[in-house]
Amino acid sequence: MTALDGDLGWTLGVVFRAYVKATNAAVGDLPGGHRGYQVLTAATRDRPASQSALCQQLGIDRTVMTYLLDDLERANLVMRKPAPTDRRTRHVVATETGRARLADLDARLAHAEAHVLAGLSEEAQRNLKALLTQLAAHVNALDPVDSTCAVVEDIAATRP
Repeated sequence: MTALDGDLGWTLGVVFRAYVKATNAAVGDLPGGHRGYQVLTAATRDRPASQSALCQQLGIDRTVMTYLLDDLERANLVMRKPAPTDRRTRHVVATETGRARLADLDARLAHAEAHVLAGLSEEAQRNLKALLTQLAAHVNALDPVDSTCAVVEDIAATRP
């Protein structure tokens, strides 16, 4: 036991660091890392109405998204297709290669998550995830995250 055991910031920091290390190892070779995974997941499962909608859904700046999609397209994981009703609008869709890669990444991420949560029983893991989901929704409603880039900027701005 240490003096910091009950400190929420310290506790979250330790768990977050372990999670980031484990998941970076799982998706590290994917263009864009975690962001690339989120885009590939959305392109496969959500099928956003447009590239712009995808930016909003994931909280990724349009300029950053363009470069990320370029990298994912070069890796043959997604493609941008013109919308049938408006050629200026682009749909981001996963390729066959992208869908297969996502299945592999899902398994690797599940393994990484299990590694981080291994100190908890299965019931405690489910409860933790449910509580964190509830807390994240509450906190996001109070102070919505429009962009993951803004989160990093906010964190950097609070440093002395």
